[in-house]
Amino acid sequence: MAENTKNPKYNTGHFSDLDIYLFKKGSHFNLYQKLGAHIKTVDGVSGTNFAVWAPNAESVSVIGDFNQWDSRSDPMGVRWDGTGIWELFIPHIGTGSLYKYFIKSALSDHEIIKADPFAFYSEVPPGTASIVWDPGYGWNDSKWMRSRKNKNAADSPFSIYEIHPGSWRMKLEQDDRWLNYRELAEYIVGYIKKMGFTHIELMPVMEHPFYGSWGYQITGYFAPTSRYGTPQDLMYLIDLMHQNDIGVILDWVPSHFPDDPHGLGLFDGTCLYEHKDPRRGFHPDWKSLIFNYGRNEVKEFLLSSALFWLDIYHADGLRTDAVASMLYLDYSRKAGQWEPNKYGGRENLEAVEFIKLLNETVYGKFPDIQTVAEESTAWPSVTRPTYAGGLGFGKKWNMGWMNDTLKYFSRDPVYRKFHHNDLLFTFWYAFSENYILPLSHDEVVHGKKSLYEKMPGDRWQKLANLRLLFSYMFGFPGKKLIFMGCEFGQVKEWDHEHELEWYLLEDKGHLGIQNLLTDLNLIYSTENALYENDYSSDCFEWIDFNDSKHSTIFFMRKKDDSVILVACNFTPSPRHSYRVGVPFNGIWKEIFNSDAEQYGGSGQGNFGQVKAKKVPAHDRPYSITITLPPLSVLFFKKIIRKRTGR
Repeated sequence: MAENTKNPKYNTGHFSDLDIYLFKKGSHFNLYQKLGAHIKTVDGVSGTNFAVWAPNAESVSVIGDFNQWDSRSDPMGVRWDGTGIWELFIPHIGTGSLYKYFIKSALSDHEIIKADPFAFYSEVPPGTASIVWDPGYGWNDSKWMRSRKNKNAADSPFSIYEIHPGSWRMKLEQDDRWLNYRELAEYIVGYIKKMGFTHIELMPVMEHPFYGSWGYQITGYFAPTSRYGTPQDLMYLIDLMHQNDIGVILDWVPSHFPDDPHGLGLFDGTCLYEHKDPRRGFHPDWKSLIFNYGRNEVKEFLLSSALFWLDIYHADGLRTDAVASMLYLDYSRKAGQWEPNKYGGRENLEAVEFIKLLNETVYGKFPDIQTVAEESTAWPSVTRPTYAGGLGFGKKWNMGWMNDTLKYFSRDPVYRKFHHNDLLFTFWYAFSENYILPLSHDEVVHGKKSLYEKMPGDRWQKLANLRLLFSYMFGFPGKKLIFMGCEFGQVKEWDHEHELEWYLLEDKGHLGIQNLLTDLNLIYSTENALYENDYSSDCFEWIDFNDSKHSTIFFMRKKDDSVILVACNFTPSPRHSYRVGVPFNGIWKEIFNSDAEQYGGSGQGNFGQVKAKKVPAHDRPYSITITLPPLSVLFFKKIIRKRTGR
């Protein structure tokens, strides 16, 4: 290996003794402050300090537009401390300079050209060069940052609008190009506020070479994709969201990465970031590479990435993709295609420890954010603290609810009475984790049809079933997530190459769906019985779940001095004079009716309220007699007046 010298271009004091100690220990989780390209001044000369981890390299040099991409011009020096870090200060280059690393492997005959794993910015694909960039930004979201602990709390309303930035809306007058981050910010802030969502979730905005991966095949774990603008443009979007009291969750993918030649795979000619054994290092579903979670430097890389987006970009949460693929060694593998752990089991022990460390570290530094697991199995205690034996996530997508609910709703209402348990089963585990109910992008692609097309019946019934689905979702315990376009009943499957079908809002039926979701968000955020105790069974009480013949269910959401009765009719037949048992006498106000005319419904209902009578039903001392409109959900609210002593 080349030797480092006292030459200032190699020995700039960029790494302190503490940096090196932490790096060797496997505890340096702010590596984005040290590795990569950093603009600085050395001995009064401005330039850029480059640092890259390549322990099995024979030599490394910086190549770029400033040296005609000549690998002989700017050789790096390896540090003498055994870290495998190569360094070089190049004077008189700065923001906007394109660069890569030219690496000769010491353990093979490989000569490799790689992008910087810690680059803050990259060329617009198909270009693959890294760009020297200063990630500084003047934030204006101090009010949000001080208060977001309350906005992200478990007892706060949490209604998420999931967005793919490139296909939400396009600039049609300019050859159908996508909006940049700043344009998206100006368009979408008003829309989110009008609709009443509390958070947005951006599908991965980290740099990715293949647009069709939607961002889930990441090569730049510290760089927002340049397709939509600069790092500061993305910061502006997040800043504007925060100034308007909207939280921002970023999709983050520590489960796998693509094998593109400029990426992390075989970085220094060896399996540096990935496992060498394909039974652990290659993902059969996505044809991608799997991180080696047992290697300290890899854990530091991933944890530094997580903290980077929370620190530098003020993200309010990270949704961790494909957690199940990390947890199980046999995920999507047949017998003989995977290697058991040291105990003979299928659990990926190294990944489990990494996930726990991730959540401990993230919450330790940013206790007011949320980590969210996309985890589709019955792995226990995903959202329990690590000290209690859990994985430590703040929330988990309820994939079981999604699958069972969409399966039920896709059935013709004539047959729903035979599948009543598809609805009921999800209630029995609704409080086992801190759940988010997801109707995400995954449910409206790859031939699965749009939510609208999943619904049975003619056009009226499809729209009514959609209104029923969303209303049932907002009554069900758990936080909410809806993918863009679903909020107005997009007819076609989502296509990342085209914008949403906004023209549908000229139709009263689709406009009605949008109006319904706007009102649901408003009711959800103002009625604490619908959100405050979401993760406790104390918030929920059955009235009746036995009437499979009529495909109806009735349950209550409760909090302190108010109760909301949720009445659901899953058939197109209205139910008149239907008696429902209730625990309290007096007036029950009908605060929501999914069949209202402003939503595109038939307008049937109960004239705003009903009065309970002392007629026992459903093991309750009182009852109300109501009209249940076709394919509808009703919310009735009762204020409980507590007695006070004298």
